Amino acid sequence: MDIKDLTKVESQLMQVLWKLNRAFVKEIIHELPDPKPAYSTVSTIIKILEKKGVVGYEAFGKTHRYYPLISKEDYMRHEADKFLGNYFSNSVQDMFSFFVSEKKIDLKDAEQLLKMIDKIKD
Repeated sequence: MDIKDLTKVESQLMQVLWKLNRAFVKEIIHELPDPKPAYSTVSTIIKILEKKGVVGYEAFGKTHRYYPLISKEDYMRHEADKFLGNYFSNSVQDMFSFFVSEKKIDLKDAEQLLKMIDKIKD
């Protein structure tokens, strides 16, 4: 599946759709932080997400209820792969080393990661 990159605003709307599973525009707006965007703004962004193939809809007369066509996990995987490739030449070791050197991972976190790796090896 070819997953399209999302802008920050598109991603914010997808977070709401993943949370609600299915929603009308007014329900999406209700979940967004203040100041709330205009109905037409959210509607336009949802239509862009439709064109990107990440949102589908059910029609109820002139109203549409939207739902995600990709899972949050699939999109997270896409973003993680892109991040790893763009910044660390697809090297998990380089990424881990970077986070350790930047003190973003402490000894406890490192031990947890090693335990997870050991489980995968078994």
